[in-house]
Amino acid sequence: MKQFNIYQFLVSLCIFVGFNSQAQINTPRGSQMATVSQRVGISDVTITYSRPSVNNREIWGKLVPYGMNNLGFGTSTAAPWRAGANENTTITLSHDAKVEGKSIKAGTYGLHFEVKPNNTATLILSYDSQAWGSYFYDKSQDALRAEISLVDVPHHELLTFEFNSVTNDTATAMLAWEKKGFPFSVAFEVTDIVLDEFRESSRGSAGFTRQNWEQAAAFALNNGGDLNEALSWINGAITGNFYSQKTINNLGIKAQILHKLDRTDEFAAVMDEASGIANANQLNTMGYQMLGIKDFDRALVYFKKAVKLDPENPNVYDSLGEAYKTMGKNKEAIKNFKKSLSMNPPANVKANSERHLKELGAL
Repeated sequence: MKQFNIYQFLVSLCIFVGFNSQAQINTPRGSQMATVSQRVGISDVTITYSRPSVNNREIWGKLVPYGMNNLGFGTSTAAPWRAGANENTTITLSHDAKVEGKSIKAGTYGLHFEVKPNNTATLILSYDSQAWGSYFYDKSQDALRAEISLVDVPHHELLTFEFNSVTNDTATAMLAWEKKGFPFSVAFEVTDIVLDEFRESSRGSAGFTRQNWEQAAAFALNNGGDLNEALSWINGAITGNFYSQKTINNLGIKAQILHKLDRTDEFAAVMDEASGIANANQLNTMGYQMLGIKDFDRALVYFKKAVKLDPENPNVYDSLGEAYKTMGKNKEAIKNFKKSLSMNPPANVKANSERHLKELGAL
């Protein structure tokens, strides 16, 4: 009987597995992948790319050739630079946007540059985001082209995408490598995006909550939305729906909308209505709003109501003093500032009363 050889069995098993297994181990790349993302409003810009090193090489015009080139591989005979290494560099826009002032739909795009020797480049976004680098670039797949100017940057050994400038509705993305930067702007219509999202969500459970309608109306008011639409939203929050409830907050929003619409009489009526349910601090705020639009009579009424509601609060006397001073009634102003100081007020209130008394020659 032939003797069983365990060593030969194991060797043959390894050979069998080696020829039949499709598994591959995960090994490090030479140019590591990275992702950078920036939120603008409620929208996101995300760039995914691979990061080659300079590694003492001459980059511009050599490793990265100028113009459109036949790279000797793939189907493209006139390819731009792939803005990184390995697969496509991609940019994902969560909402419709403007890149360098040009409109583009939400989605994921291949990101390329045609680099030029005069410190400019053409930014190219391609509908083909799945290709390997630029080797299969097809101009007919261009979604957007924009001319940009390059800038000098401190040495970046690793190719880096970064966002160095962000505002309420724009961000400037920049590829930085070696000593050159490729900046380009991405902008979103933030107000439209936010309100469109609310209009959509309000058909569901979000529409059953009063505070959501108040928040949407306030956002439209403060960010250039449709004021008449905002007025309809806040009216619904105040009355007429199962979730409606009149509050000092929603009356205040309604009053501001009416004021912005120049519906002065309605604005004043809503402010008077709000004053009936306001606390002393809220009345103080309303009084200063009236001073701001030179409705001195209403300001005085609101400040006096605040004093009546909270007569032990030195701040309400300080505010009433400001109203009288603004109206030129200095005797009454001095009386209220001194009343405030007699009540051991907080430091900020004390400083304000003392300043006004000095200006009035009473301290």
